[in-house]
Amino acid sequence: MASIGHIAVGMAAGRWYAGAGGRPSWRPMVAFSVLSLVPDLDVLGFRFGIAYGDAWGHRGASHSLLFGVALGALSAALAARSGHPARRVFVLASLVAMSHGLLDTLTDGGLGAALLWPFDEARIFAPWNPLPVAPIGRGFLSPRGLHVATTEALWFAPLLLYALWPRRRRPRARSGA
Repeated sequence: MASIGHIAVGMAAGRWYAGAGGRPSWRPMVAFSVLSLVPDLDVLGFRFGIAYGDAWGHRGASHSLLFGVALGALSAALAARSGHPARRVFVLASLVAMSHGLLDTLTDGGLGAALLWPFDEARIFAPWNPLPVAPIGRGFLSPRGLHVATTEALWFAPLLLYALWPRRRRPRARSGA
């Protein structure tokens, strides 16, 4: 999966976290979008000889539900240190991080995602695979990459619209004198 879908999930989560009033708040949208991309840092393992199919290879342990919960816990600890509600951040950050592996199971290529790691290293695909798998690295800057990005933009347009659509501000209460 290209990153558009993951970013859209993060942006929508950030919008929900910030509340529905007024203009979208970019800080939580950026924070949750970055969090939604963290599992794909596993591609750095290729440089260190970690094979795609290894437990810590691409779409391996970092795409598991347990890893998502761990990222949620780390996010909550960081949030608490800066005065944000830790429990709320934990739940939302865990869901955003876990969504990465779940969304990757909807693609039509690769080896699947190790959602149940460390209990089971099997790579899993969803029964339905509507999203084309994205080329990794520079291959994304190709006609195939453009096709993947366009497809994802269409599939995730509702989340992007929710995240970016301006809301009306509530009228301020007038004090009667």
